[in-house]
Parts: sequence; structure tokens; C-alpha cells
Amino acid sequence: MRRTTPTRTIALTALILLLAGCGTQSGGDAGGSGTVSPSPTPSPRDCATAKAELGAADTGDTYCLAPGETIRVSLDGTTRKPWAPVKAAGSALEATNSGIVLQPGDASAAYQAVSPGTVRLTSSRPMCPSDPARVSCDGPQEWAVTVVVTKE
Repeated sequence: MRRTTPTRTIALTALILLLAGCGTQSGGDAGGSGTVSPSPTPSPRDCATAKAELGAADTGDTYCLAPGETIRVSLDGTTRKPWAPVKAAGSALEATNSGIVLQPGDASAAYQAVSPGTVRLTSSRPMCPSDPARVSCDGPQEWAVTVVVTKE
């Protein structure tokens, strides 16, 4: 009889947990409806009033704006750990001049609320400085906030 080593047992357990966590989704071939429920949209009562300027510590938060209001983002980075430019996914905000001089590695953006809707603002930067003499580390530091533009 063959003995199972602890390494094999751990690897098998990890694989089972990984596969169980993936879940399944109904598709047209499996007899399901082929539709997926969207993520819930934050309601205005789930929002915080937008600050004058958002920073790295505000990641994960949701903010509300009324049409015409402006939200600013300022992420302080370094030349060795620079923030990527802030991206906006959605059409409720319009980019405007942030009016800020940046230091190398910083990311800055400003957006004006133009129509009701939800926008996700995102950026990222490397967790470790890129240095050929050092061991690298994988994975970026993610930054994201949700902005809900409400009806007046």
C-alpha cells in the first residue's frame, strides 16, 4: 500500500478548496436561463459625503455627489513605487483639471459629476520597489472607490 505524504495531502486539500471556491454559473447549455444577477448598486444612503480630496486611505469607500460637484484624488507615491494614473469606469463623471503639480510617482485626478450613475475610480502601484538587486514581490497595491452621482 502506498503512503500519502503530508505534502500531497495539503496540496489535494488546497486544490479541493480552490475548486469549491470558484462556484458555477448557469449557462445556456446547462439548462439555466443564461443570465447573471448584477452586483447591487450602492444607494445614496450607503454613501459618505465626498471629501474635498480622496487619498490612499479612502480605498474601498463609497461617496455621493450631486451633479455639478467635483471630487479630487491625490495618491502619494515614489519613483520606485509609483501610482498608475487614476481610471474612471462609468459615464457619470467627467475628468476635469486637477490643478495640482505632481511629484514623481504621484497620481492626481479630478472629476465633475455630470449625470446620475455609478463610477468606479481605480489605481494601483507595485507592492515592492522594482530593484534588480532585490527579490521582487508580485502583486500590486490596489486603490478603488465608488462614486454615486445622485439626482438633484
